[in-house]
Amino acid sequence: MISSWRIPAVVPAGRMARGGQPVLGLAGGLELRPWRTDDVDALVEAGQDPAIRQWNLLVVETSEEARARIERMHRRWQDERGAIWAVARPDGGRAVGLVGLNDIDLEGGSAEVVYWLLPSARGGGVVVEATKRVSRWALDELGLHRLRLCHSVLNPASCRVAARAGYTAEGTMRSALLHADGWHDQHLHALVQGDA
Repeated sequence: MISSWRIPAVVPAGRMARGGQPVLGLAGGLELRPWRTDDVDALVEAGQDPAIRQWNLLVVETSEEARARIERMHRRWQDERGAIWAVARPDGGRAVGLVGLNDIDLEGGSAEVVYWLLPSARGGGVVVEATKRVSRWALDELGLHRLRLCHSVLNPASCRVAARAGYTAEGTMRSALLHADGWHDQHLHALVQGDA
């Protein structure tokens, strides 16, 4: 006899799509909010920044590409595959960065954290706070079990972000991600339910 026993999904399907993407408050007068069509210029500016281009393959160069990217962010929320926020000043303020979750697997209870900041917002701990806030939302409110944060071994700034945001270093994945200058080894960090 074949058993019908099955491990239940960690997060029930439809949980994200039924609700709108929340606005999440941050310390320091910033918030995390869904991307809007008037954020096109911030995405184009990010696509021109050498540091963002170095570590992120998914950059845009034109307003048309930026609009399409924002539409895709909204579709990915509805499809429950991604949750990407703009880091911005409250009350309609300009987007100065991006933080969110890619590769959301509700059934498996996992996702990957991604982020970048425009040069004007770097250096004040904003990306650490944004990473912590999105991580708490993903674990405590969405109900995921494990979050991973991966970055090139040649990107020590992201290693510091991961550590300061409470992610444990788990190892190095060899030749794991293609960047503009070729294949890079990546550090793997993780945060799981129950971590302090």
